[in-house]
Amino acid sequence: MQYKLYSPLRIWHVFQVLLTLYLLIRKRERFLLFSPLSAEKLTEVITSLGASFIKLAQVLATRNDFFPPHYLNALKTLHDELPPMDETTMQEVFERAFEKTPFREFKKEPIASASIGQVHEAWLDDTTKVAVKLRREGIERQVRADIRILTMFNRLFRPLFSHYTKHSIEAVITEFSSMILKEVSLNQERANLIRFSETYADMGVRFPVAYESLSSDDALVMSFEEGFRFDDKASIENAEIDIRPIIDTLVTFYTEQMLVKGFFHADPHPGNLLISKEGQLILLDFGMVKRVPNETRIAIIELIKAANEQDYERYVNASKRLGTIAYDAPTSELAEFTESMFEIFNNDALDSASMQLLAFEVLEKTRNLPFKLPQEAIYILRVSAIIEGLGTTYIENFNGIKDILPILQKNIPRALGAKESILETLIDEFSQFPLDIRAFRSSIYKISEENLSVELSKQQLEVIEQKLSHKVSSVTVTLGMMLAAIFLVAYDRHYENFALLLFGVGLLRLFLIKK
Repeated sequence: MQYKLYSPLRIWHVFQVLLTLYLLIRKRERFLLFSPLSAEKLTEVITSLGASFIKLAQVLATRNDFFPPHYLNALKTLHDELPPMDETTMQEVFERAFEKTPFREFKKEPIASASIGQVHEAWLDDTTKVAVKLRREGIERQVRADIRILTMFNRLFRPLFSHYTKHSIEAVITEFSSMILKEVSLNQERANLIRFSETYADMGVRFPVAYESLSSDDALVMSFEEGFRFDDKASIENAEIDIRPIIDTLVTFYTEQMLVKGFFHADPHPGNLLISKEGQLILLDFGMVKRVPNETRIAIIELIKAANEQDYERYVNASKRLGTIAYDAPTSELAEFTESMFEIFNNDALDSASMQLLAFEVLEKTRNLPFKLPQEAIYILRVSAIIEGLGTTYIENFNGIKDILPILQKNIPRALGAKESILETLIDEFSQFPLDIRAFRSSIYKISEENLSVELSKQQLEVIEQKLSHKVSSVTVTLGMMLAAIFLVAYDRHYENFALLLFGVGLLRLFLIKK
């Protein structure tokens, strides 16, 4: 279905989708006269809305704590595939990107067609085969319009949700809006590809080579990489490729990205991961690339260490620092939940399907707990879910606790900045010693001058803000009651008894607030 940017029908369908998502998250059967769409209808409407909403749904499909299983399963069926541009439109984009064709041969029929662009085969000369990604006509205007509509409805629905859920949803929409705007720029994708190739040149993973002089915001020209899709199990087995070391390479590669370098590819779906006939991993499509802040990486490392040691309270505290659990959430209750999840994933007698079923049952009981999803964690969780899904294609009982975490554990020292050898580490520490002494002296001086400031974390500030807001609201209502009592007495002495009662209740509230 084709829509105009702000057509009433498109806005209505966006309203239906977002209201359904919000009702599911809040576990409500209806709002006024509106009920949520069925899982099948929801995916149908999302597909008709196109790129922005398909990608948003793919991100939300990682939220086991938000949606019932049948909705999650429906959202996971969404694919970012669209019919190609018609030949006239494609030719317009091509001519805008290339004033004079640099190709000896260019195949007009695309080999892949997604919401942002489509990929064509071409040859620069008799031996140099390239992939040419053309940006879909009007996609940037469409995405910007979608973000405006999403933002409008998010503000409309905001009062319906709790403090915790509200911030999770806003984080999803904010992060999604920022990411998809970058993804529609092929100049940005080219820059990501070049930086990735340089940063991870020694990881044993192959990347396309960008032809910068031929590329623009409308077209990205790259070397043509060939291989089997990661999930093409039959072809990989027929080629007698040993998949286990490739999975180890994939996990190690993403460990390096998320924990060590903090610069990672956020969309490793099977179509973007190829395996060459020689058994080398090939990574494609660099539109979705994220940077992980240092504090987030440290929190993830703490999570990994706690997970390996099965220290549940420490795991919950690390989750709070990461921001996936509200800072003031009950640690003991969440530790019990975490222990239940670990018992499931450590049970060697369970297959992957049984593990997932039991995990959903535990999650269902805890959906009212204050889980959150900060911006930085959205794509990390999505990547983890995708990699786990790829692993289960080949390895029975492959899951994050048993297979991924032990591999990540090996990388913790490097992630924390340790050098390759003990000598290098000692030299690095001694080089920092004069700076540490200076910082210590500065702190002592500030303490003696009573000028030492304390920096609070974002989570602490958020809790303080919430409690302060509640206090201010309570005080405002209380003072309003007391002023109303004074006004009643001044207006008519016959209301004196009622005014005294109102004033007394207000005074009692003020005393309780101070308590």
